[in-house]
Amino acid sequence: MRRRGHLGTEADRATFRALHQASLASPALREGLTADSAERAIKHLRTLLGTPALALTDTASTLAWDGSGGHHEPQAGALAAMLLAPTGPEPTRGWTRTVEPEQLPCSTAGCAVRTGVISPLVVDGRVIGTVQAYAATITAGLVRATEEVAQWVSGQLELAELDASRNRAMEAEVQALRAQISPHFIYNSLGAIASFVRTDPDRARELLLEFADFTRYSFRRHGEFTTLAEELRSIERYLLLEQARFGDRLQVTLNVAPEVLPVVVPFLCIQPLVENAVRHGLEASDPAKGAGHLRIVAHDRGHECVVEVEDNGVGEDPEKVRRALAGDAALDSVGLGNVDARLRATFGDDYGLVVETAPGAGTKVIVRVPKFAPGVTV
Repeated sequence: MRRRGHLGTEADRATFRALHQASLASPALREGLTADSAERAIKHLRTLLGTPALALTDTASTLAWDGSGGHHEPQAGALAAMLLAPTGPEPTRGWTRTVEPEQLPCSTAGCAVRTGVISPLVVDGRVIGTVQAYAATITAGLVRATEEVAQWVSGQLELAELDASRNRAMEAEVQALRAQISPHFIYNSLGAIASFVRTDPDRARELLLEFADFTRYSFRRHGEFTTLAEELRSIERYLLLEQARFGDRLQVTLNVAPEVLPVVVPFLCIQPLVENAVRHGLEASDPAKGAGHLRIVAHDRGHECVVEVEDNGVGEDPEKVRRALAGDAALDSVGLGNVDARLRATFGDDYGLVVETAPGAGTKVIVRVPKFAPGVTV
């Protein structure tokens, strides 16, 4: 029987300590290489290396210094700029280099910063900064350890760049959805509002406020995510404007479980589905066949929320829908493929759109999202 709390050999304990310090530095580094992230990560990296002093730099200046010998901090940026200069010798540019005492002039008695090891931080093939470990003397172990830490930091910064690229792509996709808000809808909404100005001024005023709130939400600039309650509130405004135009030809049923209203979803992930139902389902149908029915239901399904958008309109060829979801922009006029891709990117491939449709049979779109997902917050 092992004693309770036994952590194995000293080598095991050293490994655990190293992994713990790496885990503490990782969140800051996943934000990219900035003065703030470097300041928050550097003390953990110095503990990992066990050196008297450590510096993190970009290609020309010191971002953070930790440990003794703080008066050497300006020299770290200068050394990075010198070693990474484009005019430097090509075979050594960007390689790990050692710093000799003559390169670190110091008049402070007892200063522990006498020599150093400089290793590059490389992201996507580009040197973006350095890790600089300082000590009284250079050892082969310190050189190797500094290189390993620099490679690990580079990996975290690569992941940060991937996260930033993903966020930029998401923002571009949302901008594309905003651009797809139909000018035809805006024109018709304003026309419907104008028609009430003389006959029912109060309703015209209410519709104008709804139109303003709808456009304000659709074109907002902050946040990749929103709550289902906010998304549905915008949809209600949209449908009020469409009902002002269609009158009794558009009938809406909205049934939402209160417990799913706080669920966080990607911004503009339900609204395009409703627009698709109105524009390509009900608006295209024959008025002589009766009113168009739009049904929006949000269920509580344990750890998931399920939203269904269903219309009794003209329906669609399933093959065209499949191609739209696969990314065929020519067949995706309201961004179904865009919504599907963002849901999958946010929650995983198990959470894409499910579309049930056929010509003349209406369309039903099903959205499943987890109630809670790591990193998905308003």
